[in-house]
This record gives sequence, C-alpha cells and structure tokens, in this order.
Amino acid sequence: MTPLLPDHAKQEISFTVNGVPRSIHAYPMARLLDILREELELPGTKEGCGEGECGSCSILMDGVLVNSCLIPALQAQGSTIVTIEGLAKDDRLHPLQQAFLECGAAQCGICTPGMILAAVHLLEKIPRPSLEQIREGLSGNLCRCTGYLQIFDAVAKACRNEVAE
Repeated sequence: MTPLLPDHAKQEISFTVNGVPRSIHAYPMARLLDILREELELPGTKEGCGEGECGSCSILMDGVLVNSCLIPALQAQGSTIVTIEGLAKDDRLHPLQQAFLECGAAQCGICTPGMILAAVHLLEKIPRPSLEQIREGLSGNLCRCTGYLQIFDAVAKACRNEVAE
C-alpha cells in the first residue's frame, strides 16, 4: 500500500510501552492501535469496531483506560502505556488473566484484552468492587460471546483471592 503522505511527514514519537522505552517514526495522526499492533508487534490489543464503541482496543495510557483506536500516535508522546502483554510477569499470568481462564471468561478473545485492562483499571480505583461496580467498570467493553456472567465472575474471583495487583 502506498502511503498518502510522504515519509518526511512522519515524526519521531517516544513513549514507554510495558516498561520499555520505545521510539518510532510515524505519521502524527496514525492510530495508536495500529502502531502497537503493526510497528511494535503487540497484537494483544484487538480492533473491534474502530470507532471507540466496543473497548476491544482498550489500553492503559498514563493510568487512564483509553480506546487506542481513537488515540493519534502523537498524543502518546512521552506517555506510559500498558497493553495486555505488559500484565504477565516472569512467565506468570496476571491474576486477572488467570481468573479469566479459570472462569471461562474468554471465548472468541476479541474483547478479552480490553476487558482485563478495564478490570485492572477498576481494581486500581476500587480494590473490592461490588457486582454493580464491576458491571459499571466494564460497561465500556462489549462482549458478544459470554453473556458477561463469566467475566463478572472472573473479576470477583480475582478480588476474593486477593490477587488483584
């Protein structure tokens, strides 16, 4: 595919992703979602709707849950980003990832990374949320497979086991 803009229109953009400082050359208005998936080879962030409605592309940017399909690359300059790949440590799944597996909260997998990051964001604010708070905390993320009950159970399980980091 031939780019619509010349390469000299690209800018250097630096940020930290999953604890690793990164610097890329990209068009300022390129979607952060595409940069993460294609340039940085982090395919865990999924594209669902491409319009910021489904939450599949959710990431944490400077501690805020955002839809990466709506973030221009230049807006990420100097930020700290966490994707689903950044949650596991030392070959151990993050406790929420483990709870999602144990509760059958992942089916097709499109929504799962965004749901888990939304849950991480929720638990950072409310370590022991009620079911209603879990529902509200994940409300920006759509799932077409599970019916949500397993997802809510996974978040609750992570809380009960006191494993949310």
